[in-house]
Amino acid sequence: MSGSGKIILHIDMNSFYASVEAAHQPELKGKPIAIAGNPEERRGIIVTCSYEARSKGVKTTMQVHEALKLCPELIVLRPDFTRYRQASKAIFDILRSYTTMVEPVSIDEGYMDITEVEGNPIELIQEIQDRILRELDLPCSIGVSPNKFLSKMASDMKKPMGITVLRKREIEHKLWPMPIREMNGVGEKTAEKLSSLSIETIGDLASADEIKLKALLGINGLKLKNRANGIDSRKVDPESVYDYKSVGNSTTLPKDLTNQSELLKVIDQLSVKVSERLSTKQMIGYALQIMIRFKNRKTITRSLTLSHPLYDRNHIAEQAKGLFLKHWNGTPVRLLGVTVQDLADKSHAYKQIDLFSYEEDVKYEPVEKVIRELEEKHGKGILTRGMKSAKSVQNAETSFSKDFLDDHN
Repeated sequence: MSGSGKIILHIDMNSFYASVEAAHQPELKGKPIAIAGNPEERRGIIVTCSYEARSKGVKTTMQVHEALKLCPELIVLRPDFTRYRQASKAIFDILRSYTTMVEPVSIDEGYMDITEVEGNPIELIQEIQDRILRELDLPCSIGVSPNKFLSKMASDMKKPMGITVLRKREIEHKLWPMPIREMNGVGEKTAEKLSSLSIETIGDLASADEIKLKALLGINGLKLKNRANGIDSRKVDPESVYDYKSVGNSTTLPKDLTNQSELLKVIDQLSVKVSERLSTKQMIGYALQIMIRFKNRKTITRSLTLSHPLYDRNHIAEQAKGLFLKHWNGTPVRLLGVTVQDLADKSHAYKQIDLFSYEEDVKYEPVEKVIRELEEKHGKGILTRGMKSAKSVQNAETSFSKDFLDDHN
């Protein structure tokens, strides 16, 4: 392997939830399967489906009744989160049997650095794929390259059950002709902006003017150009599953307040600032924390975890005010703070939406639009959202993501 000398793998399970169901119920093998949050309801949403279903035109985000029109024989199942967690844990146990350099990205996706593992790399990769299929009856695709970005792009090139090697010297022929919308890290909005510079392919981005790119997209424009040229210095980080990030804002009040409407107005103002910072960083979040400092300087923080993403100022304010009213006892308040936690990159939101939440997310039209755009770009099911430590959020609700994290402790 040329370039950095690293051998980085991206392991991506194929149609994971549907494959797990077929492994558990062999009679489902070879049949069109779909997982829906609420299959009994006409407006239930398909959150992932098997390749047999996809061949009939069934797609993620399609309503169940629409999918059944295209494929009357479609088998629609409710999700079994315990089963998926168990399968995910078994997959990562297999990966870690080769090296500790394993970085989970979501319940069905991760990176491996096998640079220091002895033996023929291609034989080793084939063995990993074969073991996951033989021991767990689950198919996966594996991308191989000197860095994370190229490995991620490679794993998408052949599905199901593909092994794709992408060397830096090959990117001109394999990567550059691809439409810019198919580049990992480029969402629909970014693609539209790039189109204004006549950037329609990854190759166009690789040779784009850096000054214009920075003016258009800021520092992210330069990062994307580097990726298009096969440059990505990110390391495989086994600890990144525990990363904890937040965006918040707080203010000391000009005087101690007890008037509820005035306090809620402050929360509105803080929520606007937090929303603006999230927008600037192109992030969404799944947990919210409020801080209340009373006249006697006693400070409390209270948090909750949400099943749908936070980024809109009104939605942030709604949740923050509810949390505040639940925990405020009428004592004069000196300081208030609002923080959105458990962040995820909006451009990778297709990996950050919890299967638990998808039916709920439909209520939030702007979020649904983003999800649909991302799903059209990536053609994948919606998986688990950002992972975090149980200690990060007090009084947090039970979440599939927390369970997934616990599996890696």
